[in-house]
Amino acid sequence: MSGTGAAVGWAVTDSWTMTRRELAHWARQPVQVIVGLVFPVMLLLMFGFLVGGGKGVSGDYVDFLVPGMLALTMAFGLEATMLAVTQDLNKGVIDRFRSMPMTSGAVLVGRAIADMLQSAAGLAVLVAVGYAIGWRWHGGVLGFLGAIGLLLLLRFAMLWIGIQLAMVAGKPEMVQAVQILVWPVGFLSNAFATPESMPGWLGAFVEWNPLSATATAVRDLFGNPAAAGSSWPAEHAGLLAVVWPVVLVAVFFPLAVRRFARLSH
Repeated sequence: MSGTGAAVGWAVTDSWTMTRRELAHWARQPVQVIVGLVFPVMLLLMFGFLVGGGKGVSGDYVDFLVPGMLALTMAFGLEATMLAVTQDLNKGVIDRFRSMPMTSGAVLVGRAIADMLQSAAGLAVLVAVGYAIGWRWHGGVLGFLGAIGLLLLLRFAMLWIGIQLAMVAGKPEMVQAVQILVWPVGFLSNAFATPESMPGWLGAFVEWNPLSATATAVRDLFGNPAAAGSSWPAEHAGLLAVVWPVVLVAVFFPLAVRRFARLSH
C-alpha cells in the first residue's frame, strides 16, 4: 500500500474508533440522548396545539409547522455538540488523544459522524410524531428523500459551527451564553409563521435566514403549504437551502480544523 493510501486508511480507522467512542456515550448517558429526542417533540406539540399560530399560512397549519420544526431541530442540535466538545476539552480527553499515534482530525470527524447519526434519529422520531398528529407529505419518495437530505445538510453545517464555537468558548459554562445567540436565530425564521405576517424589516431578515431557506425548500419537497412570498429568497429557497450550508461549512470547517490543530501543539 502506498504512503498516501496507508495514511487514508489510518485516518478512516481512527475516525471510526472515535465515532464508536461517541456512540458508547449514548449507552452511558441515556437520559441526555432521550432529552435530545423528546425536546423537539415537546416544541412541536406546544406550538401545534397550545400556542398555535400560522399567520399568513394558506392550508393546514400542522402541515406548515412540521417541516419548520424539522429545520429548527437541526439548528438547535448545535448546543449538544458544543457541550460535548467543551467537556472533552476540560476533562483532558483531548490531551490524552494527543499523546496517542492517532490522526489529529479523527476526534472531530468522530464527533461529526456521531452527531449526524443522532440527528438522523431525531428526524425519524419527529417525522413519526408529526405523522401521528396528522401531518402528511405529498411530494412522493424522491421529494421526501430530498427534503431529508436538505435537513441533514443544514445540520452538518450547524455542527461545524458548534465545534468551532465550543473550542472558542473553551468551557461548558460558556455554552449557555452562546445559546442566547442560537435561540433568536432559530425563532427568527419562518418555522412558525410566514414572513408576510411580520413587520417589513423583520420579514426581510427572516426570509434571508438559512433556516428559513431550508424550511421553505423542505415544505416544497414535501408538498406542504409554504409562504406565498414573491421575494428573491422565497422564490429561490431550494438554491439557498444548498448554498447557505455549503458556505457555512466552507467557513467554519477550516476554522475548526485550524483551531483544533493549535490545541494539539
